[in-house]
Amino acid sequence: MDKVLVLGGAGFIGYHLLERLVREGGHQITVVDNLSRGQMDADLTNVLESNPQIKLITVDLTDPLSFRQLNGPFDHVYLFAGIVGVRNVVSNPTRVVNSNTKIVINTLDWIDQVGCGRLFYASTSEAYGGMVDLDVVPVPTPENVPLGVVDILNPRSTYALTKILGEAAVIHQSASSGFAAVIVRYHNIYGPRMGFDHVIPEIFQRLFDHVDPMPVYGMEQTRAFCYVSDAVEATLRLMNNTLPGCEIVHLGNDREETTIRNLFDKMLAVTGANPVVQELDAPVGAVNRRCPDTGKLRKLTGFEPAVGLDLGLELTWRWYQGWLEQAQQTAKLKR
Repeated sequence: MDKVLVLGGAGFIGYHLLERLVREGGHQITVVDNLSRGQMDADLTNVLESNPQIKLITVDLTDPLSFRQLNGPFDHVYLFAGIVGVRNVVSNPTRVVNSNTKIVINTLDWIDQVGCGRLFYASTSEAYGGMVDLDVVPVPTPENVPLGVVDILNPRSTYALTKILGEAAVIHQSASSGFAAVIVRYHNIYGPRMGFDHVIPEIFQRLFDHVDPMPVYGMEQTRAFCYVSDAVEATLRLMNNTLPGCEIVHLGNDREETTIRNLFDKMLAVTGANPVVQELDAPVGAVNRRCPDTGKLRKLTGFEPAVGLDLGLELTWRWYQGWLEQAQQTAKLKR
């Protein structure tokens, strides 16, 4: 039975990975989260209560002493912990720099002391995003492109900068300490339980609330949305890969790049809503086009997305509709 550590396991992708590992069986799992963004909601509570062998540790990973509570070493360490979401980043960019940087450095210092079979580091397409609008990199985008930000004055840049630093730290620490690692740049992962700081849940919430006219930003921008179960499948395949050293891999669904306009139309079809659309400019700093080149991912794992955008949106809407209805009912009972 392998020992698995999921740092940030109460968050979006971390939770879905945890659920998948539980279904697989054969893993001794420790979950670490400070629950500042991840939620001890009904979904996570059910997984933990149904599987008492899972150990949950609630600590602040920006404190290096918190790692003393972990019973290492682990065969697989997944590092999802950190501050994400445009609203969270813009509202407190200094905290993003502080928290995301300390978490990575503390994790690597701890691994250097206790060892690790294989480390997974969750990075992002934002690491190279600004280079797209400067026409420095192609789209679809491979892994070997320049990283950087366009405007250091934009608070959104802080998230990308922390991920660039994190990638560099993982690359060089894995080489000096001798553990294997994979750095995954996720591209627009979506699905149930992702919060409300992303375009799909934001629009679903407005449609649920019958907002009319309906503001939609950056209608002509394109994205390649990847459903979370596909992201988890590809993540596990990469972690089960036996290649030594450190690999950077782009992960997403390059089969269905779509405009925000087309995405919105699909979401209207799923919900049955028909509001008047108020087209607005894209937020400052939002990349005009984003789509990964996943050739390396396919070569390493044979991965192909299984959940198309239509089905993924339907599954996501079912979850959010249920969550919003329950929240609405709870609010009524409190009046």
